[in-house]
Amino acid sequence: MGKAFEGRTAFVTGGSRGIGREIVERFASEGANVAIIDVNEEALNIAATELNEKGYSFYTKVASVTDRDQIEQAMKEVFEKFGSIDILVNNAGVIRDNMIFKMTDEDWLTVMDVHLKGAFFASRAAQQYMTKNKYGRIINISSTSALGNRGQANYSTAKAGLQGLTKTLAIELGKFGVTANAVAPGFIETEMTKSTAERIGIPFEELIKASVSTIPVGRSGKPEDIANAVVFFADERSSFVSGQVLYVAGGPRN
Repeated sequence: MGKAFEGRTAFVTGGSRGIGREIVERFASEGANVAIIDVNEEALNIAATELNEKGYSFYTKVASVTDRDQIEQAMKEVFEKFGSIDILVNNAGVIRDNMIFKMTDEDWLTVMDVHLKGAFFASRAAQQYMTKNKYGRIINISSTSALGNRGQANYSTAKAGLQGLTKTLAIELGKFGVTANAVAPGFIETEMTKSTAERIGIPFEELIKASVSTIPVGRSGKPEDIANAVVFFADERSSFVSGQVLYVAGGPRN
């Protein structure tokens, strides 16, 4: 049986750690060429070493999603190296959590820039290649925080904004064979949720336990749970699914 993404190229922003890294690994193991851009040079180098050791076909570059020129240049280089850009996963993200009365302008703008400006720049750059090729899959990583979350006015707003972008991309790009969908993770064990535990001053295990108590399936999420949903939307067989938001949270969300 052939690999699902043989001959396809997947471009993942913020793909050096956590959920992004798991998504990259999944695509690579399924035969895709993988491209990662990230601002974390150290994590990117580690990811590149691991991908190289496994003999995967890959591209890595230190670049920020908030810089249009860097995004467009990276996209161009990936296209020249592999011949297509078939899948874009807008995964790059940051948190600057605080209650609204303590949230600074910088806290707000940093989160907006990375999530929304970043996804816009990357999607606009990628769609040029996808529409010409009459094929593409854009997958935005949203969050259950899009439904509102204490201490995350900036992050919640940005993640809700990504859902609006997803639906508009689906409407505009559908006739070119390009779908756009979003995956909205619930509580996932990553470096980011570890930093949340540190911020609120409790052990990570305690945060996991508290979160699991509210999750119907009775366990916390792992990065592979999100990768499973992403590869579904990226598959050729999901061509009639577009503009959707899939909550991967161990239970129903509105």
